[in-house]
Order: sequence, then structure tokens, then C-alpha cells
Amino acid sequence: MSTLRLGDTAPNFTAQTTEGEINFHDWLGDGWGVLFSHPSDYTPVCTTELGTVAKYKAEFDKRNTKVIALSVDGIESHNGWINDINETQNTTVNFPIIADEDKKVSDLYDMIHPNADNTLTVRSVFIIGPDKKVKLMIVYPASTGRNFDELLRVIDSLQLTAYHKVATPANWKHGEEVVISPAVTNEEIPNLFPKGHKEIKPYLRTTPQPNI
Repeated sequence: MSTLRLGDTAPNFTAQTTEGEINFHDWLGDGWGVLFSHPSDYTPVCTTELGTVAKYKAEFDKRNTKVIALSVDGIESHNGWINDINETQNTTVNFPIIADEDKKVSDLYDMIHPNADNTLTVRSVFIIGPDKKVKLMIVYPASTGRNFDELLRVIDSLQLTAYHKVATPANWKHGEEVVISPAVTNEEIPNLFPKGHKEIKPYLRTTPQPNI
């Protein structure tokens, strides 16, 4: 099996979820998506993660981004776990969880790392664009919970840089200055970035965020 890389088309699949059967590409539609995996149901760190995503769903919605989780357990187990998540995290799970008992999706996305554990999925995260291409991949160890503020930050960056000739600097947050692409000439800057710019070095030019 070939390893999935940035820019590859996200593999399509049909799977059962807690919200019914989905075809992944059809479910994504023309928006963005986040697919994230969990080692198994009834695990403590994942319980906090799924609760956090439920609380952040409005933020994902604002970014035209759907979220979907995956675990190698079945629907009945998922539904029982959702009750625990809702109770302990004081929220309501409002997104689907894939039942990947045959590990078909886990294998497609290379979510099982034998040297970590040969049966459980690692904590993978994939951000997928409207073109169905993989835009970001992060793999966390089972012991470390994910930072969903960081995923929102990355989505903001991806959506900005998809439509403007800019990149976002270290620790950038929505509303802060961005870096002008090296491919943009100084002559093009006034037309592309009418808010002005600063030239720190010929290769390092900044401008206010252009889409706000």
C-alpha cells in the first residue's frame, strides 16, 4: 500500500456511521473536511477530544468545514460511547463517527502504525479541501490529545492561501499580517494588496490579511 501524501486525492470510501451510511466524497460535497481517528471507543483522551469537537462545531461550520471521526469499534459501541461523551463533557455529539470494524478506512489512510500498536489506529488528522486533495496530515501518539484551536488556525490559513498569493508566518492567527508569495513581483503588489506592504528583505514582504 502506498503512503498517503500531501496533495494526493483523499481516498473515497463507503462506510457506516452513527448518522447512517455515507459515501465520503459525496458527504464532503464542495466544502472542506476534517477526518480524525481514535484508537478505540471508551478511551479517556478521545472522550475529551470528541466533546471538544462537538463544542467547536459552530466554528467548523463557519469555515464551511465538516468533521467526521473514526474508530475501529462498531455502531452500537459508538452510540454507547456518545452517551458517555455527552454526559462527561457536557455537550451533544453533533457529527458522525465512522464504524471501521474491518479497518478498511484505517488502511486506506494508513492510520495503523504497527510499531505503535498493530491493532489500534493512531490519532491521525486529515484536512481535505473542496478539490478532495489532502491539505494537512498530523499524527499524534495515543497519549497526547489534539489541539483543535490549532486545526481551526490551519483551516483559516489554508482557506486564505488557497485564494490569495500569500503564506502565513509562524504562530499566525486570523487577522494578523501575512507574507506575500515570493512569486509576486513588487510591481504586482499594489494591485494585489491595496492595503500596502512592508519589505523587510527582498524575499520577506508582509501585508495585512487581504480577505478581511
